[in-house]
Amino acid sequence: MTDLSDIPASDLLAMFRSRETSPTEVWADVERRIAAWEPSIAALWAYDPESARADAAAATERWAKGAPKGPLDGVAVTIKELIATKGAPAPNGTAATTLVPAPEDAPPAARLREDGAIIFAKTTCPDYGMLSSGLSSFHKLSRNPWDIRLNPGGSSAGAAAAAAAGLGPLHLGTDIGGSIRIPAGLTGTVGFKPSYGRVPIDPTYIGRVAGPMTRTVADAALMMATLSRPDVRDPTGLPPSAIDWSDFTLDPKGLRIGVMAEAGCGLPVDPDVSAALADCTRALEEAGAVVEPIPGTLTRAMLDGFDHFFRARFWATMSALPDDKGAMVLPYIREWAAGAAVLSGTDVAEAFDQIQAIKAAAAAPFVRFDAILSPVNPQASWPAEWASPIDDPARPFEHIAFTLPWNVGEQPAISINGGFTGSGLPIGVQIVGPRYADGFVLKLAALLTHAVDAQPRWASLHPSAA
Repeated sequence: MTDLSDIPASDLLAMFRSRETSPTEVWADVERRIAAWEPSIAALWAYDPESARADAAAATERWAKGAPKGPLDGVAVTIKELIATKGAPAPNGTAATTLVPAPEDAPPAARLREDGAIIFAKTTCPDYGMLSSGLSSFHKLSRNPWDIRLNPGGSSAGAAAAAAAGLGPLHLGTDIGGSIRIPAGLTGTVGFKPSYGRVPIDPTYIGRVAGPMTRTVADAALMMATLSRPDVRDPTGLPPSAIDWSDFTLDPKGLRIGVMAEAGCGLPVDPDVSAALADCTRALEEAGAVVEPIPGTLTRAMLDGFDHFFRARFWATMSALPDDKGAMVLPYIREWAAGAAVLSGTDVAEAFDQIQAIKAAAAAPFVRFDAILSPVNPQASWPAEWASPIDDPARPFEHIAFTLPWNVGEQPAISINGGFTGSGLPIGVQIVGPRYADGFVLKLAALLTHAVDAQPRWASLHPSAA
C-alpha cells in the first residue's frame, strides 16, 4: 500500500474532493515521515508541526463542506528559508545574520498561503545561497536521501532532500545559477526554473527566480498555476499569462531538439551521465522529434566573468559586516569572496560584459531549435561535507556550466530524472526552452519522463537503509 506521503499533490487534491482521505490524515502521515527522515537528512528549519495540525484540521473541515479555500487547500508545502514568510526570520543560511522576524510573506509564499497550502517548515540552504551544497554555517549539514554520505546539491538543498524523502509533496526553491535544478538532478526529483519574472519574487537580482521542486512534472505545473500570479512588489515581473498549466498535450513530431552533451567549459561529464542523456535523446527521436548535437554555450571567459562579478558583489557584502559577524560566515564563502579584493572597477565592468555575452549566447540556439536537452550536473554527486564537486573556492563554478546560461538568458529550464548510475544514483537531465515558453517546457518534460520510464522508486528509500 502506498503511503499518503508518497502520493503527488495533484492526486491528493482529487482524494480530498472525493473524501477518500483528508488533509488531517495526510498531514499525520507526513509528520511520521519527517520524524523518520529528518535526523538523517536535516532538510528542515523552523518546523512547526502544531500549526500544521491546526491548518490541516481547518482544511479538512472546509473540504467536508465542499468549500476549499483554494486550489492547494490542505496540501503540505515547504519554502526555502531565504524566501520571507511572515513572522519567521530568514537566516540566509549563515550564522552572520541577525535573526529578525519577517514583517510579511514574500510574493511566492503569499501566493501559496492564499491558495490554502499548509506551510509547515522552511528548508535549509548554504550561506547566502551561494553553494551547490547543503553545507551551512547556520544549519545542520543537509544530506542526500539516496545516500546520506552524499551531497543533496544546492543551494535549494533542504528542498530537494525533503522532496526526495517525501516530507510533503510540494517544495519551493530559488535559482540564480542552478540552485533548483542542480539539487533536483542529484535527488531524482523535478526542479523547474521558470522564465525570469514569471514567478514574482522579492528581492530580485540578475537571474534570480523561485520555482517548484516536486516528485512529478504535474505537481510542478500545479504549483506554477499558483506561483505565477502577479505581484506589484516585483519590478521585473511578467504580465499575467494565459498558460494552461494543467494542459500537457504535445505532439513531438517535427520538434527540433538541440542536444548539448558538453557545456563548453567546466568539469568533464561522467560516462553514466552521458549514457542517460543518450537514452533521453533516443526517446525523443523515437517519438518523432528531430535531434541534432550542438556545441556548449559557455566559454572560459564567460564562466570566469560570472565568477568575478559575483565575487565582487559578495566581497562588498562581506566587507560591510562587523568583524565578529564576518568571522561567522562559512570559511569557503569568505575565501571565495576575498578573491575579489584585487579586482579593479574595470575588472568588474569587464566581468559584467561577460554576463551580457552569456545572455546573447543563451538566446542564439533558439533561432534554430525548439528546445535544448543537456545534463544538469556533470557528476552524480559528491561528499556531503564538500562545498562543491571539487571543493575549491578558487574554482567555485566548474560544475554549473550546464545550468548557469539559462538564468542569465532568462529561459525556462527543468531537471527531470533521466536515468541512474551503475550504483543506483539518480541522474538529472535538463530541458530548456525559449524565453517565456514555460508551458511548453513542462509539456516536453512530462512527455520525456513517460518516454524514458526512469521514475525513481520512492518506496525503496528508507531512513534505516540510508
